[in-house]
Amino acid sequence: MDKTVDPMHILVIDDEQDLRDGSKRILTRMGFRVSTAARGIDGLQIIDSDPVAIVLLDLKMPGMDGMEVLEKIKETHDEIIVVVITGFATVETAIKAMKMGAYDFIPKPFDPDHLRIVVRRAHERVQLRHEAAQLEKDRQRTLADLDVEKSRIRTIVEALPSGVVVTDTEGTVVLMNPAFLWHLGLDAKLKPGKQIEHYIKDEGFCHMVRELSCGGCKKRLEPPSYEFALPNNRYLLAKGQAIAADDDHCLGAVIILVDISALKALDQLKSEFVAKVSHELRSPLSTIHEQLVMVEKKPTTDHYMLSRAREKTRGLISLIGDLLDLSRIEAGNVGNAATPVCLAELLHNIVDFIGTQAQERNQTLTLELPDTPVPKVTADPTALESIFGNLIANAIKYTQEGGVIAVRLNIRDNQVEVTVADNGFGMEADKLEKIFEKFYRVKNDKTRYITGTGLGLSIVKSLVEKLNGSISVVSKPDQGSSFTVRLPADAA
Repeated sequence: MDKTVDPMHILVIDDEQDLRDGSKRILTRMGFRVSTAARGIDGLQIIDSDPVAIVLLDLKMPGMDGMEVLEKIKETHDEIIVVVITGFATVETAIKAMKMGAYDFIPKPFDPDHLRIVVRRAHERVQLRHEAAQLEKDRQRTLADLDVEKSRIRTIVEALPSGVVVTDTEGTVVLMNPAFLWHLGLDAKLKPGKQIEHYIKDEGFCHMVRELSCGGCKKRLEPPSYEFALPNNRYLLAKGQAIAADDDHCLGAVIILVDISALKALDQLKSEFVAKVSHELRSPLSTIHEQLVMVEKKPTTDHYMLSRAREKTRGLISLIGDLLDLSRIEAGNVGNAATPVCLAELLHNIVDFIGTQAQERNQTLTLELPDTPVPKVTADPTALESIFGNLIANAIKYTQEGGVIAVRLNIRDNQVEVTVADNGFGMEADKLEKIFEKFYRVKNDKTRYITGTGLGLSIVKSLVEKLNGSISVVSKPDQGSSFTVRLPADAA
């Protein structure tokens, strides 16, 4: 229906004045706007000038009869609902009117209730048509908006400086932007439609994409990432996420590529700077420390002042050692000399060596080994000594005098598991997420006098991850802490 049509406008065409007036009075009380015409030609003029929704049409009128008027209405205004009024209510007349498009008809004479019922039914039909037309317009507008939106989204994706690639569940590339091709040094004219391996040969990257594309729709707090190198000292970081449908089944994956070459270069400069400064400081500080020890042995010296100075220089030397270890880890120079290592023997040596520190504080340091043989671990022995040496030394420092530290070695799920547990100061739950950060130290009334660099646990975590292992911690204030390292065991 034309949007200018008033759905409440009814036209009564009948040559009888009383019927026109009576019908107008009844319909007006029902809330309709009513127009009337005594002849068919007058009614058609009203329809052209002031569109109507419903026409009550008398079939027997002088001049142009109702059938002719009905025919004219249907030729030019097919959307109008026509209700025929006739005093000759024969079946033949009804059939003919219906075939020509009449909606219903009322036989003369009719009572007001009959008129109301027929008009209400006709008006419901008008409303349904109007709503259907409105829905169609909304649908067309939505489709147009979607088309525009698709164009906008494509324009935005293509303008992004980061590379974007989208794959389906089979790992086939369905969308990629120019930045993706540029980052990988591919031909700008390359089109999607082939497997991801066709565009990039890196196995780790392709494995991540395929894992996300099929069955990787589990909710992740942190999207998986993968870092890989390109020629000319270029590095890319890929982060991906699975695309899930409303019913949670996978539709594919979207991967973002970011150039991190500048960050890598900055990290390299930082590591070189730390290593250089540390080397330059280590030698003079070691000399000062040794001279302080010699002077402290003389009976006439102030032993308190010298012991404080010796403690501070020892702290600086420890800091420099940690910084050098950290720079070697970041440069990839630690953990490469992998050999089969017997952890039971290595832990026994560390406990014997560090045990003197525990004895000075009247602490009990024990090593608990399983009854069954422990499989070896293929790893860099120096890295393992650094991991467990740091953990045991930390346990001694953060446990009160007379406390207990236990080192336990177990085998679980083809992994060697080492736990360093103490009944020391412990820490709050909100501290557990930060303790592996560089230079972070737990500070409270009980730990404020404990010296340290805050790098030990950061070094431990980096080394454990480099050995394809994992580390976890459980701790409660005043109840102690328990650090557990899990490393892959060699096959028996």
